[in-house]
Amino acid sequence: MLDGLWAKGSATVRELLETDYSDLAYTTLMTTLDRLFKKGLLTRSEEGRAFRYTPRMTREELHREAVSDALRQLLDVSSTSNLPLSFLVEIVSERDTKLLDDLGTLVERKRRELTERNRHGQSRRAKETD
Repeated sequence: MLDGLWAKGSATVRELLETDYSDLAYTTLMTTLDRLFKKGLLTRSEEGRAFRYTPRMTREELHREAVSDALRQLLDVSSTSNLPLSFLVEIVSERDTKLLDDLGTLVERKRRELTERNRHGQSRRAKETD
């Protein structure tokens, strides 16, 4: 259903039924959209006796958030922090070695960014104590 909304930008239950989801019952689609709204994935506005639903985020933003949440949960429940990371590296390398290179590049970029941020923070604190 999100695919239909992303394609259209926004839609009512009836509009989705007429074009993309004619195999579903009206109440099934309405219930599903209401649940997505209650989970914060959609906004809705009254349009006559119906609601017009609009996605709160793009497909890419939703994927980014889902992956971030999954990785945070995996790191939080693992007793060994290296284990989830080793799984990630293994999965990435199975799919594409270029992805593994890209991951290495991103790690190095983040490391430099954090090092630079730490330097600025230390020099700022030194100036404040002078």
